[in-house]
Amino acid sequence: MKPEAIDWDEDLPPAEPEEEYLTLVRTLKRTDGFNLLFVECSPAEGERWITRVKTDIPQQKIEVLRLEKSVYDFYNLIEELPNRDRINVLFVQGLEYSLYEYEQEKKDLGWESKDIYSYSWRGVPPVLINLNQQRERFRDNFKICFVFLLPKFAIDYFIQRAPDFFDWRSSLFKLSMDEESLQAESKQACSQRWKREDYLTLTPQERKRELMRIQALIDEEGQTPEQKAELFHQQAFLYRFTEEYAKALASYDKALDIKPDYHEA
Repeated sequence: MKPEAIDWDEDLPPAEPEEEYLTLVRTLKRTDGFNLLFVECSPAEGERWITRVKTDIPQQKIEVLRLEKSVYDFYNLIEELPNRDRINVLFVQGLEYSLYEYEQEKKDLGWESKDIYSYSWRGVPPVLINLNQQRERFRDNFKICFVFLLPKFAIDYFIQRAPDFFDWRSSLFKLSMDEESLQAESKQACSQRWKREDYLTLTPQERKRELMRIQALIDEEGQTPEQKAELFHQQAFLYRFTEEYAKALASYDKALDIKPDYHEA
């Protein structure tokens, strides 16, 4: 009889953010040369963790790569970094823009939703193909510990569509926001009442950043159902501005699933 596989971590409670952070710091202190770390967190929370890590590990040469637009050849981007040979730890923020933009490109090309969101070879963004194909070159040519700071949806992208890279010499940390910060940032996001003309003056990158900020807050562990419903409502509100009505309706439906008497939705 084939023995049944047992997931020993399945019933364990999730680690507290502070405990996860201290584990991350210990890992970074021990790292020497190439390594891959993934941190699931919101963009705003990522900035706070970076500041803290720089204070707690002053002996390491730490740099931050902030991506503001879609990337196709990530390997070449790292190769062209100034002083890359002196970098011990490189935090990478904004890689999720490449994933979000690729979904939009597929939509513009007329792909059906089932093809856009499926996990087939056809649905792999170029940046993830590049990471999969170049992983040995990363190990051989860069003596850097890469720390990818990503929201939950982007982590799921890596797990499903770039497993060769994600599962290779890597570790995953989940750094959730504390309850007070989560509620404060969620309320701030929902209280911002955009006017259509003001929202449309934003660059495409700025619009993506705002939508992904809201999605990251929705995905945060510890988010209250009431606040999550309001965030879905705000998300739908922004999708309406850009006439993405299918996405707007989906967000309204999610708000109503949580709060059926939400008359605004």
